[in-house]
Amino acid sequence: MTGDYFMSVAIRPATSDDLPRLLELYQLLGVGAEPELGLDQARRVFDALASVPGHDVYVAESEDVVVGTFGLIFIDGLAHGARCFGLVEDVVVATDARGQGIGKAMMRFAMQRCAERHCYKLALSSHLRREAAHRFYEGLGFAKHGYSFLVA
Repeated sequence: MTGDYFMSVAIRPATSDDLPRLLELYQLLGVGAEPELGLDQARRVFDALASVPGHDVYVAESEDVVVGTFGLIFIDGLAHGARCFGLVEDVVVATDARGQGIGKAMMRFAMQRCAERHCYKLALSSHLRREAAHRFYEGLGFAKHGYSFLVA
């Protein structure tokens, strides 16, 4: 890692052994009431996702402790010269590890993976009220682009 990280961090693909910690971290997403996901169901979903090429869950690890996670999905298409795009989802850093360069390391990792695959863009969404997160992403070079719509 470069000198702008305060904490030594390694980014690696998540394994099923990471699931208890991932479920803890996902509680920090602050997206409102979510259905509880048991470990057995999480293992089934994780195994199914692991079988889908281009749909990966990563963890950030420091001193053998998982301190962050994110998902990176590659979506193929015919437009844009048939180049794929990357989608980052479920970015979360443990509360006690925030401000130490973990999120920056994770996003730079995702950006590098997209560059290696010649993606035409890397996209993510962030809730309107998460202004600190918006500043964080803008500081990494992300720009607001259009609107994000959802049906819940």
